[in-house]
Amino acid sequence: MNAQKPGMLAPALVGGAVAGVLSAIPFVNCLCCLWIIGGAMIASYMLVKDSPVALTAGDGAIVGIFAGVIAAVVDAFISIPFHAINSAFVQRIMERVAEYTEEMPSGWERWMEKGTFETSASMFMLGLLISAVIFSILGALGGIIGISIFGKKTTQAQEGAIDVPKDSGDRQP
Repeated sequence: MNAQKPGMLAPALVGGAVAGVLSAIPFVNCLCCLWIIGGAMIASYMLVKDSPVALTAGDGAIVGIFAGVIAAVVDAFISIPFHAINSAFVQRIMERVAEYTEEMPSGWERWMEKGTFETSASMFMLGLLISAVIFSILGALGGIIGISIFGKKTTQAQEGAIDVPKDSGDRQP
């Protein structure tokens, strides 16, 4: 009885890709944390579906962490084309704020003339690292929730425990 657990890479790729795409799309990404938890739950569902043995919460956390890291990478690269939309949106908000305030911080005119946020490779990598840490924490949470919802329940007989009958108290010499 050598039942092995299934591989975690394919479920993590699918769950991470779904969560990364949904968390990168403007206005849909308002629910970013829920997308990551949901993607990890998808990964844990796929893991449970392919597993012949019962999985633990630790297995769900591991696949959730993998899904979170993959979601961070997918989010970072899919967000690049939407960068112009996001910066134009922020610029319009700042123009409206400037209309209704008496005094804005120094240097905001220079920032408004640029029109976009200039992002260097180091800032991109720092943002990716921060996203990977946050998404992996949320992914672990989603994986644990997914295993608890979709996981196969085990009994003592399935775990290899020996069922010892209780002593009824009737002893005969």
